[in-house]
Amino acid sequence: MTTDDRTTHRAGRRAWLGLALLLLPTLVLAMDMGVLFFAVPFIATDLHPSGTQQLWIMDMYSFLLAGLLIPMGALGDRIGRRKLLIGGTAAFAAASLVAAWSDGAGQLIAARALLGVAGAVFGPSTLALIRNMFPDPKQRQSAIGAWSGVMMAGATLGPVLGGLLLNHFWWGSAFLIAVPAMLLVTVLAPVLLPEYRAPQQGRFDLLGAALSMATVLPVVYGIKTLAVDGWSPLPALVLLAGLAVGGALVVRLRTAANPLIDVTLFRIRTYTGAITVNTIAMFAMMGFTLFTSQYLQLVKGYSPLSASLWALLPSVGVGAAVGGFGALAGKVRPAVLLVAGFLASAAGFVAMALVDPGSSLALPLVAAGVIAAGSVGTVSITGEMVLSAAPADRAGAAGATSETAQELGSSLGIAVLGAAGAAIYRARMDGAAPDAARDTLGGAVTTAAHLPGDAADRLLTTARDAFADGMHVAAVVGVLVMLGAALAAHLLMRHLPVPGAADAPQEEEEEALPAAA
Repeated sequence: MTTDDRTTHRAGRRAWLGLALLLLPTLVLAMDMGVLFFAVPFIATDLHPSGTQQLWIMDMYSFLLAGLLIPMGALGDRIGRRKLLIGGTAAFAAASLVAAWSDGAGQLIAARALLGVAGAVFGPSTLALIRNMFPDPKQRQSAIGAWSGVMMAGATLGPVLGGLLLNHFWWGSAFLIAVPAMLLVTVLAPVLLPEYRAPQQGRFDLLGAALSMATVLPVVYGIKTLAVDGWSPLPALVLLAGLAVGGALVVRLRTAANPLIDVTLFRIRTYTGAITVNTIAMFAMMGFTLFTSQYLQLVKGYSPLSASLWALLPSVGVGAAVGGFGALAGKVRPAVLLVAGFLASAAGFVAMALVDPGSSLALPLVAAGVIAAGSVGTVSITGEMVLSAAPADRAGAAGATSETAQELGSSLGIAVLGAAGAAIYRARMDGAAPDAARDTLGGAVTTAAHLPGDAADRLLTTARDAFADGMHVAAVVGVLVMLGAALAAHLLMRHLPVPGAADAPQEEEEEALPAAA
């Protein structure tokens, strides 16, 4: 920023160029979560992983990313956010090269683990640096809106880009797309981005960091495993163990001299409300993505690549939502925008409840677009609230807490909505159907491929109708959750004035939530 920029508290051209640079690693971080979706058959042919190894190849990245976000956010506050960004992006580029040329399943799993660690190192800095670069609330709102939109776009584009690359190159090419982007960030970050570290933070809480990982990793693993594979004792015990360690983490945060997360932040209504809203928004958006992808592939019969290309259409609604919410953020009270976003998502769920196997493709795509638009719109608003409510010297840990809440919200959405749909599917399937067909729609499609024509048609019709019934119940659950979220957003955020309003009272914003901490 120039001297005049600092005087007027408005960011200049250098800050916006820095934002563009920050969006590159944000995009790659999100894309790498799904870039291997279409590569699994090719990896299986080349590296011959076991079933367990194949699962870890897919999940290791997101597990370590979720588990390390909070510790790395707190570390960046202490030693420098730009420093972690540079180190993390350089490590990500190196790990991507290792992953691309892995010659064994174990090496690929290790490379995916390194990618998760490196992503967690730089991930919180991409959001925390925005807090320093954009002191003006309206500009910061626009910057965070762009960050949120790119994060969601990356999650959508990852599978598509991976599928396109696999049409022309070997599976390792899916990793190489990250290398030039990360190297560009490594080189330009010292030129375009400011450094920031907290002036006085005390010693880094190693025990708190260990407890944080021992809480988040088992919880995310347990939720995802139960959602995908159904009930089994091991993931349930792992989930309970993570929750138990979470209790110890809370005690540590409240008693440590220099805690990993300042728990007093949760006494601020704005901060607590924003984290809550963030979690619910991701619950809605990611929870129903599972149904949309299966509907396109297994009900409508599109190939994975074609289905992913059709699934890009809802991103138009996401882009419109980010722009619209950003334009209104400085003119409308936050509570109004948040309630509007959740009501829009509720309307999308209502439309999804009307989808059946014979529906026009436009109906589920529009419904998915409305759900995503409402969810992303709310996240673009709450991201700014999290950073503004937290002190500047704790923005890294605060932003990482918000990102971790989004990961947990995504996992819960897949688990809760997926479990509701799966339960109805199993109840609706004919008891005489083969076991694989009674468990999942994918199993029914596979089973039908080995049956005579009439028997296959009957099985597919029954299975697709059962899937639609399950999707309807999950959509109703989504409607109820979104209506509850709209009410919660109103109650938690109604005290906030229009951002930037002259002489807006700040005391109300700092009102404590006695039970929150």
